[in-house]
Amino acid sequence: GSLSHLSPCSSGLMDMQRLKTRAQFQAAMSGGVIARSGHFALHRLVLETASVSSDTNPIGPGSLPAAQEPQALFTVPGETYPQVWIGPLVPKRWAKRSVTRHAIKRQAYAVAEAFAPQLQALPAKAAYVVRLRTGFDRKHFVSACSDTLKAAVRAELQQLFATAVRRGQPVKAQPASAPPVSEGVA
Repeated sequence: GSLSHLSPCSSGLMDMQRLKTRAQFQAAMSGGVIARSGHFALHRLVLETASVSSDTNPIGPGSLPAAQEPQALFTVPGETYPQVWIGPLVPKRWAKRSVTRHAIKRQAYAVAEAFAPQLQALPAKAAYVVRLRTGFDRKHFVSACSDTLKAAVRAELQQLFATAVRRGQPVKAQPASAPPVSEGVA
């Protein structure tokens, strides 16, 4: 048997990176909330192209100069452009059981993978944190990892990412300083 189905290249997350360090999560959350649902908040930090370079080689924690932006946390050696980053934050406070937390994280990665082409197509690449901000009612979701819980989580996450994609599109509006032009009125 081949393990090629497990390689990152066969996944939709090929061009998406996963947030791994506390500093990355904190930096991504500092960008602000761009969408909310009943149970989740989606944070986004827009990554600037100029801050990512192929010669940046962070050695370890604290190796970056203090004046450097949080953008440096999102560099990938050999890459010359910013990528889309994703990370779920599921506190024990809101999901007591490990199986529930892992199911929610898996759903977050699956929905992010489904939205990967749309997120990659946005003009500004960003780091996203999906944060569980309130617990799911245990009276409605008795099992720690039921199909109904997964479906509810997935539906909310799809709504959250759809909002993020809409808000990430360039605005096609008239200049704010110019009043609307009305023809035929003197």
